[in-house]
Amino acid sequence: MVIDVCEQLKERIGSTRHYSFGRSGNSQDEADFPLQGEISLTRTERGILVTGVLNTRVEAMCSRCLGTFHQPLTLKIEEELLPTVDSSTGAPLSWPEEEGAFIINDKQEFDLGEAVRQYALLALPMKPLCREDCAGLCPTCGHNLNLGPCSCAAPIDPRLAPLKKLVTGEGKDG
Repeated sequence: MVIDVCEQLKERIGSTRHYSFGRSGNSQDEADFPLQGEISLTRTERGILVTGVLNTRVEAMCSRCLGTFHQPLTLKIEEELLPTVDSSTGAPLSWPEEEGAFIINDKQEFDLGEAVRQYALLALPMKPLCREDCAGLCPTCGHNLNLGPCSCAAPIDPRLAPLKKLVTGEGKDG
């Protein structure tokens, strides 16, 4: 997902270009990393401002049942891309002082894939769930309870053991 911004860097400040991503394309990247949405590139005084909303999905592991599933993500991107060479002279520019800034390479291109990757990592939930009512795993045998009940006896919390004795009559004096 490399975008050439050579011509836009030569345009006036405020010039805008729009790009759409969808499932109808025939790109190999799209099969590996599905992406839908739109971004706008706006020429700024220092470089190019990328804004937009992109929808994608990543393979995640459920924090309850440990099964893999596709986690949908909505990415709201807003980043300023900074050039490494002057677009009119080709002379190298000093590297941006901002740590982690996205740059436009010496070919006047930038890789949207890296920005999407970083935004996707930030958008992933701390404890992803394959579904809201995921039953998880049996704590005794490890059976996936989403597939049905296991044959284990229900575990008793050791803190409740004295109450079990009251119910079953164990420990009564004769």
